[in-house]
Amino acid sequence: MISNDLAHTRIVVTGAAGFVGSHLCERLVRAGACVLGLDDLSTGRHSNLASLDDHPSFEFRHCDVTVPHPVRGTVDAIMHLASPAAPGDYLAMPLATLRAGSLGTLNMAEVARDKAAILLLASTSEVYGDPLEHPQSESYLGNVNPIGPRSVYDEAKRFSEAVTAQFARMGVRTAIARIFNTYGPRMSDVDSRVVPTFIRQACAGQALTVAGDGSQTRSLCYVDDTVDGLTRLLTAGFADPVNIGGTHEATVLELAEMIRALCGSSSPIEFVDLPQDDPLRRRPDTTRAVRVLGWEPQVGLAEGLARTLAWERGDAAVTAVAR
Repeated sequence: MISNDLAHTRIVVTGAAGFVGSHLCERLVRAGACVLGLDDLSTGRHSNLASLDDHPSFEFRHCDVTVPHPVRGTVDAIMHLASPAAPGDYLAMPLATLRAGSLGTLNMAEVARDKAAILLLASTSEVYGDPLEHPQSESYLGNVNPIGPRSVYDEAKRFSEAVTAQFARMGVRTAIARIFNTYGPRMSDVDSRVVPTFIRQACAGQALTVAGDGSQTRSLCYVDDTVDGLTRLLTAGFADPVNIGGTHEATVLELAEMIRALCGSSSPIEFVDLPQDDPLRRRPDTTRAVRVLGWEPQVGLAEGLARTLAWERGDAAVTAVAR
């Protein structure tokens, strides 16, 4: 366990140029940490880190964590986020996704062991698959199709958790965050996840493509809240998995209608085929996060969607309100 005061710590963040990773790097630097960000830029964008350009407490390296990478000097913590995360990305890069979860995690775990650092793994609600338990608690073992198209992401993260748990048994200090449906500024303009897709379609006057009948549910968490959960978990000294996610459950059709209204759009709703193994219900049991981290989401769905839309439209002042 490291002090709740992150000042003067040195933290490695993999996937640093990604959506969540870039917000995390900013939060850590504001807290006084020195951050080494690693990213191969396969899905991340260097522009996501523009606010940290030339910052004395931030260093960026363009590298692939699936290849052993020397990290010189003291390291207090490694926060391993590197992986394609949007379905469109991991389905387009299946082997890269599997390597990030397997070789990438093994490499980062070995660095953590050699440096006597904490290893925090950014896992995912996808380890629960299409859940038969609702809401999903950390004790639920999941309902994952190991040979379905989504398995390249689901099983990569399940393997990552197995690696992290084994290194914990070997004496490495570890933490596992199971992140649920995060959204907010800096999601890629080709991100296939529900919020950026609906915003993109509504703003362009295109039909909002709702999978199935839209009755499947998601529990969205604004990126600032997700990052807050990750930083709290880093300093909590708690090794078992912790769900980090929103507690307000909404159907995909409700989200489409909400975003369409927020955009002032008259776009129609178009129903399309439900992807294979797409979870029908998703809501985290956050009892453990409340108890261990004192963490609960602070940004409501309407406010978070408004900030995300403002960022899409270029109004940076609105999205900076909660920072």
